[in-house]
Amino acid sequence: MTEQKLTIDIYSDVMCPWCLIGYGQLTKALGELEGEIAAEIRWRPFELNPDMPPEGEEQEAHLQRKYRRSAEEGAGLRNQMKSIAEGAGVSLSYEAAKDEGGEAPPAMMWNTRDCHKLLGFALEQAGPQVQTALKLALFRAHFNERRPLGDRDVLLDIAASVGLHRAAAKAALDDPGLEARVLAEEQQAWDMNISGVPAMIVEGKFLIPGAQAPEVYVNALRRVAEKTRAAAG
Repeated sequence: MTEQKLTIDIYSDVMCPWCLIGYGQLTKALGELEGEIAAEIRWRPFELNPDMPPEGEEQEAHLQRKYRRSAEEGAGLRNQMKSIAEGAGVSLSYEAAKDEGGEAPPAMMWNTRDCHKLLGFALEQAGPQVQTALKLALFRAHFNERRPLGDRDVLLDIAASVGLHRAAAKAALDDPGLEARVLAEEQQAWDMNISGVPAMIVEGKFLIPGAQAPEVYVNALRRVAEKTRAAAG
């Protein structure tokens, strides 16, 4: 049997820990499917907090306000997610240098419109592999390094780190046409009844919602591959 090529569009936000976990689980699944299914992954925009102000908000305060949960409940959920992430081969733990007092910078939530514009630019200009490299660099900057993703200079540094031309990336952030495409893709997600992320669309029509276990992705991708082969005759 020849290797089946599939496209996977992942609606995701950089602020979403389950999106990173879902990608880790998907990567494990694709490793199991090596030689059977090859996937082209493209990242699509979804803003969990489109009204977040430029200065951001402290993460724990944001989550307590949004989900009405206590600090103890939040700490328990974070520890649970960190454990799940480790099993998926990814990390949600702070790994950068601490200050002179041994303290890590606060975990923050940021407005991600510019992140999505850069990801759209990366896909258009450099293709899906560079876009994925940028997405993973943004995840690392947010979860592992706690860099301020609301700062355009930080975003441009990250873009340059994966090989994107800094001046071109800066121009992309100021391009109203690119922002309009981001907003149009977000509207497409809502039109498809996607109200949470990650949400993976395989071959443009088969939805896999949420961060699933690797075996769930394996089975789902095999079913899509079979349907795709059958449709091709």
